[in-house]
Amino acid sequence: MQANTLSGGFADPATQSAYAFRSVMEAMARPGTIQDIEGAAPPAPLSPAMGAVLLTLCDTETPVYLAGDMDCEAARAWLAFHTGAPFVGPAHCMFAVGTWDALTPLAVYPIGTSEYPDRSATLIVACSELAAGTTLTGPGIKDQATLSLPEVEAFQANRTLFPLGLDFIFTCGERLAALPRSTEVSRSSSEAIAQAGAS
Repeated sequence: MQANTLSGGFADPATQSAYAFRSVMEAMARPGTIQDIEGAAPPAPLSPAMGAVLLTLCDTETPVYLAGDMDCEAARAWLAFHTGAPFVGPAHCMFAVGTWDALTPLAVYPIGTSEYPDRSATLIVACSELAAGTTLTGPGIKDQATLSLPEVEAFQANRTLFPLGLDFIFTCGERLAALPRSTEVSRSSSEAIAQAGAS
């Protein structure tokens, strides 16, 4: 077993997982806000934020789908050693990990059922940046918030499924932001102008 498989977990699991869990929950409760999350040092291509989220939310009963370049021996070995999470295809996962391009199309993931809307997937998305951008409104947002999203239409379509649908955690370096299914997404005025100019 390689050394980087054994290393990179939380040095103080009880304390660090509690802080990481709080960061994830704060991001979910306040869509569009950017939270710091640290303590993990997973092998590439997993980022520190991705690693911390996975260490916090995954265990032997949370199936994980690794998409695209994330599905590599280093990531599988590290995640298996530190969490015991089983690896599955997209149709059966609770968490899916990858870049936006690797994770799409979204129709392959479970969105829950009317009896169990919580039996849906959360997508942990690797981003090149987290910044202001698309306009967000809805629960947990006073007036409105903004967040750079890889596209708009997919999240608008996801919102129409509520209370079913997918939840999203966007990660970059040691930071994260979240977009729960209850959030409404609309183009900012600058994005709308750019879209109109491109059409």
